[in-house]
Parts: sequence; C-alpha cells; structure tokens
Amino acid sequence: MSKIVQFGENVQGYTIPVLNEREIRAAAGMLFMLMFISIQQATEGNFTPLKYAIVVFLTDMLIRVLINPKYSPTLILGRWIVRNQTPEYVGARQKKFAWKIGIALAFTMLVLAVIVNSYSPITGIICMICLVFLFFEAVFGICLGCNFYPLFFKDKVQYCPGEVCDIKSRHEIQKTNWSHLLIVLGFAAFIALTYFAFNEQFVKPPFDLFGLSS
Repeated sequence: MSKIVQFGENVQGYTIPVLNEREIRAAAGMLFMLMFISIQQATEGNFTPLKYAIVVFLTDMLIRVLINPKYSPTLILGRWIVRNQTPEYVGARQKKFAWKIGIALAFTMLVLAVIVNSYSPITGIICMICLVFLFFEAVFGICLGCNFYPLFFKDKVQYCPGEVCDIKSRHEIQKTNWSHLLIVLGFAAFIALTYFAFNEQFVKPPFDLFGLSS
C-alpha cells in the first residue's frame, strides 16, 4: 500500500523524494490548452467545456496529491511524451505545496461554476491565475506556486528546476544588459507603429482566394 500511496520517487543520488520536471511541464502544457480552450468557449457564452475542464483539473490534482503523482493521467501522458528525454529531477515537497494551491483554486471553481452554476469576477480571476501558473510552468519551467513554499516552511527548498534554489553566478550566455532592453522596447514600439499604420487594413475580413466557400 505504501508503494502506491506516496509522493515522489526515491532516486539514487538524491536525499529527498523527487519528481521529473520534464513530464510535469508536459502535463502543465496539456492542462493549459484544456483550460485555455474551455475559457475561450466560456467567453463566447458556452460554459459547458469549462465545467468539464474544472472537473478534469481538480480530479487530476487530487490524484497527484492524495494518491501518487505516478497515477495522475496527465503526468502519465507527459511521461510518455518525454520518455526519450533525460529526466530533470526536482524536489517533490514544493511541488506538492504548489499542487495544493491548484486544488484550492479548482475546488473554488467547482463550487462556484459547477455546483452553484454561476459566473462572476471571482471565477474570472481564478481562471486567469490558473492559466498564468500553468503557462509559466509549461513554457518557462517556473513553478510559481513553489515560490510560496519558503513563506510557510522553514526547511530549505532543494532541487529546483534549473537549479534556481542554488546561489550561483550567471553564465555569460544568460546575462542581459541595457542594449537588450532597448531591443525589446524597440520591438514593442515597432508593434505599436504597425498597429497605427496598418490596423485599418488588418481588420478587413479576408476573401476566399479560390472561391471554395461558394
């Protein structure tokens, strides 16, 4: 029973239970797409996909935290997708804390959006928070929920993605300077100029080049 209900894997060379960050990021990407599409449908008046997505999200998180991440459906899919990649081990403690935050958000959404069958600024804000958390995890490999772990627990966070827990100097390839900032600002200005110069053309609906729709 203890081998079934546990959190994290015992890997040689690591002093605490760990998880594979690569499959976690893959699973976060899948959940992000699920939530993004369902929220998009909700903005158009169709809340049914969002209700199903909330149930899926909450159930998956409950399996991760209460039973074992190994049996989470999205993590299983993520593990299969990245099966040819070398694992990147991260500490399980902070991930468990982050996923508990996910459970709290999803449960609130279940009550408000599914059981009460309502929508409000509260549900909208929670949806945006979930999207931001999933996006940062999937795209940047940054666990925002994990960053709150040190605020509630005194033990040192270990084995963070990209070794961000460890104090170290940046490599030359990681450094940015004012010229890089100016490039980003210049690009933003370019986008703004494009909007003002071509928006009238861009908003025109396209025509069927080959006349197939007729």
